[in-house]
Amino acid sequence: MKDSEIKLLIFLVALLGIGAAAWFFRYELGLVGEQPELTQIESTAVEPPEQSGPLHPLAPLEPVDSRGGPLVPLPDLDDSDSYFLLALIDTFGSGLRPVLVNEELIDKFVATVDNLPRKHVPEKIRPVHKLKGAFLTAVTDDKEQFSISPDNFDRYDLLVALVSNADPAAIVASYRRFYPLMQQSYEGLGYPNAYFNDRVVEVIDHLLLTPSPAEPILLVQPHVLYEFADAELEALSSGQKLLLRMGPRHAATIKSVLQKLRPLIAQSEG
Repeated sequence: MKDSEIKLLIFLVALLGIGAAAWFFRYELGLVGEQPELTQIESTAVEPPEQSGPLHPLAPLEPVDSRGGPLVPLPDLDDSDSYFLLALIDTFGSGLRPVLVNEELIDKFVATVDNLPRKHVPEKIRPVHKLKGAFLTAVTDDKEQFSISPDNFDRYDLLVALVSNADPAAIVASYRRFYPLMQQSYEGLGYPNAYFNDRVVEVIDHLLLTPSPAEPILLVQPHVLYEFADAELEALSSGQKLLLRMGPRHAATIKSVLQKLRPLIAQSEG
């Protein structure tokens, strides 16, 4: 588990409206030690059964801006980085800029979202830089186990604030604006008959099921990487582990944001 992964989840929430949503990581779910890079963005999913249409269709975005003028046409996906970056900063603030990579933002966001329910988010596809500073742990009295130090959670205050202070309606408006490019990117991952917004809703539901274990959460270090001492926690997905690693207060905040965003992008069941 690595600190930089917390950025991935925040980026997921953040980019939900802009290209997405939470945040934060360039490393495999390990607290130390890097993973080898992949040579291309790819998904490990199996193509779902073909369906006649999206389960959660997005309402078309009105082709006018807030002043009543026509929206500038979207660029090609390959030329969208600077345009998408400006929209993200406009929605979440300039503090988000140092966190992001410079290339393939939408492709990396889409691939990251798709992989959050799995065990591993490959480093190559992550849309954010490594979080600065060392991951902080505490040692138990018997010296056999570790726990995530409460001091470590404070390092994510600014990132969580950027997301929680953003207007959910503005986030979703940006998400709808860039959704055609996200759908194109999702199809390019190998899902020609599926819909990215359906996957986003599925991922939100998955993250909301993340347990809230009692503190402190114990860790072990069988080799180079830390692991959760509780086998059930260690078996969680990459995205769920990210929520646990940012601490209960921040995890609750992120869940609250996701709960507000979900009804804005999801078709009501029934």
